[in-house]
Amino acid sequence: MWTFREESFLPHGMIRDGTESLQPVWLTEQDDNPNEANVRFMIDGVVPPDLTAYERGVYIFDGHDNEAVQAARERWKAEKSAGHSVTYWQQNARGGWEKKA
Repeated sequence: MWTFREESFLPHGMIRDGTESLQPVWLTEQDDNPNEANVRFMIDGVVPPDLTAYERGVYIFDGHDNEAVQAARERWKAEKSAGHSVTYWQQNARGGWEKKA
């Protein structure tokens, strides 16, 4: 998963590995949560299951892609109307992250 430094590797698994409950990071295209994670990441415009069971939902999208930005705005509205606390972070020129909303 990570190639930067050996000590930065995060153990992870997928359904074909068969060790769902032992994985700190579970890669899935389904609505499952077999490792009882408290954070859910969504990429490439994926619409998640109900996020109530999670402490945090994180949407990752390409801010240079107008369609991805529009989809993210729609998700923002949906999550806010569902009663979730929402924030928006944007990467700056130095590679750091700044809270925008």
